[in-house]
Amino acid sequence: MNVSVIIPVYNRAGFVKEAIESVLSQTFANFEVIVIDDGSTDNTKQILHSYLNKIIVISQDNKGVSYTRNQGVLNASYEWIAFLDSDDMWLPNKLSHQVAFIEANKDVLICQTEEIWIKNGIRVNPKKRHKKRSGMIFERSLELCLVSPSAVMIKKDFFKEIGGFDEDLPACEDYDLWLRISCRYPIYLIEKPLIIKRGGHIDQLSRTPLLDKYRIYSIKKILESGLLSPSQKLSAEKVLKEKCAIFANGCIKRGKTDEAYYYL
Repeated sequence: MNVSVIIPVYNRAGFVKEAIESVLSQTFANFEVIVIDDGSTDNTKQILHSYLNKIIVISQDNKGVSYTRNQGVLNASYEWIAFLDSDDMWLPNKLSHQVAFIEANKDVLICQTEEIWIKNGIRVNPKKRHKKRSGMIFERSLELCLVSPSAVMIKKDFFKEIGGFDEDLPACEDYDLWLRISCRYPIYLIEKPLIIKRGGHIDQLSRTPLLDKYRIYSIKKILESGLLSPSQKLSAEKVLKEKCAIFANGCIKRGKTDEAYYYL
């Protein structure tokens, strides 16, 4: 079994070296590393150049993280894909654990691992609502994103069949993809923390304003897809109403009454 590792990067000179090193230090050896530089203007290019004998580097104009990850998959040589965000890191046995899990469970199309959270250099514990589950997790995933791209390994053909990341989304693109997957397929969890998820930095995508707006878009899209069972549809409608009300109240506070009226 071989794995293509996809690392999208944009202006992450302070992080990307550690991300790449964490992949090159894996105990599992059968992988390629594809780093897609999404139009970086800092020192990222020079850092990537120093690894040219060990990784594949693709450079492009700035297109956003969804397009960038999708391009990585299009250029992948192998059947299985593992994503790594450029500000995160893997523990050395991350790939070996996931490969062993997939080889022991032939029906698996996607799995993820547990994670360690580091915020501003300090380890923090996730809240109860962030607890990951294994299997059919659609209803749990509606409220907030419970799958981390850096923790995922997914079959390439399956990723393409689902449609990849939505390139119209500037954020919450992972939330959108996991909803499209989890409404029909199990997302398995390896209950061992094998990635280090680093947060708190100012350019983190999860700090993007108006995240609920993008989640509303994703729920509306999945409701209109015809993929949901009656019970899934009820759950999605319930969360959609809640998120619309919260977002509308925020619009009112910002003086955007027309937008508030639309969401209400």
